[in-house]
Amino acid sequence: MTASPIDETSAEFAATARQFSDIAARSQKIVQDFLKSQQESGLEDLDPLNIGGAFLELTQKMMADPKRLWELQTQYWSDYVDLWTNTTRRMLGDESAEPKVATDPDDRRFKDAAWTDNAAFEYVKQSYLLAAQYIQRSVAETEELDDQTSHKVAFFTKQWIDAMAPTNFAVTNPEVLRATVDSKGENLVNGINNLLTDLERGKGKLSIRMTDETKFKVGENVAASPGSVVFQNDLIQLIQYTPTTEKAFRRPLLIIPPWINKFYILDLRNSNSFIRWAVAKGHAVFVVSWVNPDTRLAAKTFEDYMIEGPLAAMEAIEQATGEKQVNMIGYCLGGTLTACTMAHLANSGQSDRVKSVTYFATLVDFENAGDLCVFIDDEQLKNLEKRMEKKGYLEGRDMSTTFNMLRANDLIWSFVINNYLLGKDPFPLDLLYWNSDSTRMPAAMHTFYLRNMYQKNLLTKPDGMKLLGTPINLNSVKAPTFILSTKEDHIAPWKATYSSTQLYGGSVTFCLSGSGHIAGVVNPEGSDKYGYWVNARTPQAPDEWYASATKHEGSWWPVWQKWISRQGGGKVAARSPGDGKLKVIEAAPGSYVKVRSSD
Repeated sequence: MTASPIDETSAEFAATARQFSDIAARSQKIVQDFLKSQQESGLEDLDPLNIGGAFLELTQKMMADPKRLWELQTQYWSDYVDLWTNTTRRMLGDESAEPKVATDPDDRRFKDAAWTDNAAFEYVKQSYLLAAQYIQRSVAETEELDDQTSHKVAFFTKQWIDAMAPTNFAVTNPEVLRATVDSKGENLVNGINNLLTDLERGKGKLSIRMTDETKFKVGENVAASPGSVVFQNDLIQLIQYTPTTEKAFRRPLLIIPPWINKFYILDLRNSNSFIRWAVAKGHAVFVVSWVNPDTRLAAKTFEDYMIEGPLAAMEAIEQATGEKQVNMIGYCLGGTLTACTMAHLANSGQSDRVKSVTYFATLVDFENAGDLCVFIDDEQLKNLEKRMEKKGYLEGRDMSTTFNMLRANDLIWSFVINNYLLGKDPFPLDLLYWNSDSTRMPAAMHTFYLRNMYQKNLLTKPDGMKLLGTPINLNSVKAPTFILSTKEDHIAPWKATYSSTQLYGGSVTFCLSGSGHIAGVVNPEGSDKYGYWVNARTPQAPDEWYASATKHEGSWWPVWQKWISRQGGGKVAARSPGDGKLKVIEAAPGSYVKVRSSD
């Protein structure tokens, strides 16, 4: 006996009712958890980013010049009339009407054909782009704002503009409208469930899933290069990788990754693992795996990170291999620490410990450090320090959110559309899994780093600060230096990183890779992506360097390998973990890297 249409409809209504009952119950608990967490935090600052004062100053400066405001408004309405005229012509069949505002071909928000083919959606897109253009122009052309305030209002204005894009709303996104019709609204119900799941994960704060985390396991399909932990202390585990060649360079290669994220950005899949590739090229590779700190390590300082990080690692490597001298790589914040370590060694008569140093996307001159500077004014740092007081560390997701804001359309809004409007599950991608695996920052270390590097820029000043009682002077570093920067880096802008070519005292090779902070570095040999630029000269101005640089296709890895091979000290029989005085503690990637901030 088949079910009647009435029975089927009743069943559908019952199922829908159960769905919304479940949604209501989950929502209530999320609100309760959020209110509880706010109570426990004891924080009452409603403007933690200190935005209000900046925009108040902007408004005052704008109102002081009403003539300019009138001119901008008049121009805007004139352009809007042109847009309306062009739209009307298109709706009447005139396909020759040109768009009023050109769409950036790299803007993936408007890749759906309807944004161009459908006159109504073309009008919505053009209206948004035109308004965005004038809003940003009005901010950029406001006079008498200091540089910090101007940068801050421009950045957060763009954040608001990005949030208001028509692609972020169901009724103005053609792809979402089609999905809603085709699925009879199931995509929106799925989206609500995805939203609630993310709110539950964040205990009332939105924690957007960027990838399907169930598809990855550290040590199995990411961070899976064979090796062993041969040394550990409070802050690091030192991994020695198993050689894959009979002979290896005599001087070991020590990699100091950033501790903002996990080291395995350099060991994702086999095909793009820099670590696995370097081992195959005959390097005796050692990598620092930083701990994910908790309250117990709140008092750990930047000096502690130097002592228990690169300095301890070099001592351990000497025990493991008998070699006192290493070649060193520092990546991002790990590179900043490496530069400090190099200056400390040089100024304390130990410069022979490091034969050469390589920097990946590393800032040592923070004067023009890009959009991250909008988070570093004194009021924000005081608020940040207040937030860190209770637990003794900065939550990993706080740092992750800051970095995601630097590329909001790619790292925030694209997932809002996919997860919540289209109701899809995020795609499993190893890079995004790593990006979600953020780490905490000890309060003492993080405060020192932000205030002395970002705020005071002391590394550029000879003897500007002391570490371990030694004045830090980068000019005293005479070791051969290879600097790899990336052209579209939003964390360490390449022109800011280039300035370090003028700070080190030895020979410097500068190489610029295409793409950004991660993809430009993790661009394996054999890849035809991005390309790179080289120039034997390092003039003072980065634009001058770039103007006479030569572009090459493919990966920069072979260029670095040719350079580092000259620093290797010849070949010896390859050394395996446990061969020397240090015994194996546990298999790579070790236990430190497996501790997640959510644990």
